[in-house]
Amino acid sequence: MTSRQRRRHASATAVVLLGLVLSACSSSSSSSGSSAPQTSPSSSPDTVAATTLTTDAVGTTTVPTAPTFPLTGLALTDQAAARKPALAVKIDNHLLARPQSGLNEADIVFEENVEKLTRFAAIYQSGGSNPVGPIRSGRTQDVALLGSFNKPLFAWSGGNQRVTAAIESSDLRQLSAQQQKVFFRANGHVGPHDLYSTTDSLFALAPANAGPPQPQFIYRGASETPSGDATAGVNVSMDGVKAGWRWNEAKGLFLRFTDGKAHNDAVANAQVSTNNVIVLYVAYKPSPADPNSPEAQTFGQGDAWVFTGGKSIKATWSRADRLKPFTLHDSSGHIIALTPGRTFVELARVGMAAPVPAGTDPTKVPFP
Repeated sequence: MTSRQRRRHASATAVVLLGLVLSACSSSSSSSGSSAPQTSPSSSPDTVAATTLTTDAVGTTTVPTAPTFPLTGLALTDQAAARKPALAVKIDNHLLARPQSGLNEADIVFEENVEKLTRFAAIYQSGGSNPVGPIRSGRTQDVALLGSFNKPLFAWSGGNQRVTAAIESSDLRQLSAQQQKVFFRANGHVGPHDLYSTTDSLFALAPANAGPPQPQFIYRGASETPSGDATAGVNVSMDGVKAGWRWNEAKGLFLRFTDGKAHNDAVANAQVSTNNVIVLYVAYKPSPADPNSPEAQTFGQGDAWVFTGGKSIKATWSRADRLKPFTLHDSSGHIIALTPGRTFVELARVGMAAPVPAGTDPTKVPFP
């Protein structure tokens, strides 16, 4: 990345933060417990930290550019939407839960290992999905994972006593199906894989002081092209799930295959897709709420792969604490800029991803 590019990325980030502060500066304080597993001693801010001007590497003050949505880097088209908080919905990924509703409508989706299976944390802010689901229970790992979204709304089906205590003592604004009336059972899926809601009704439950999230990633400008090696995608071995991502040049998207089959989104009536795939190699430890439940360790540092714009980039990730986003660096130490749009993050065990070089049949590349 050139110094000019870094200045442009810094400028774009500054204006997003400034816009979010101005829209959220009237927020008042709410509870922010820090006793949940893997949380930082510090409490999360009610608003995004103020940044008015940015100074680049050579000391030149940059001029803010057009504002963007914080979680996609796309041009801001709706001032009201920009002021919305982040909404995290825990979506089931059991075989009987597919096709899910809302994966293609989320700004960011995390896939996390649970008990011999995976679950999605779909994050909405610039848009939504009506309906969304199937919705399932949360895990203690969600407290650390979602801390950087500025006290997000957290929609889930509920959990055991220890998980519930961890969520309730955190700064996640939990919306449990056991307490709210905006959840319903839908035809087409068998229980317990049939619990749904709508993002419209979930957003309507946001408290008056709920503020928008801070940006999570840096994005490229319209005239900038990604660095890295040409790629056909990546094969990721999650617990009990083989997640394959295939680059489609015509669509400019990575398409999702699960266990060798196209993975579809019911709302979009299309294959699950994304502009960016990030594979973070993270350690998993037993959850303090249940020794049989894995808990992703999502702050610290580790290796990663970034797939964007048809390129693969070997990377490292770092995150100082749960209130900060992941930072992605390439081998030269430069921050990696993503394609504006949607991002899918795989919280994979170390070494469990196999990048597929361009021109290679992905089915010929073994899953790790």
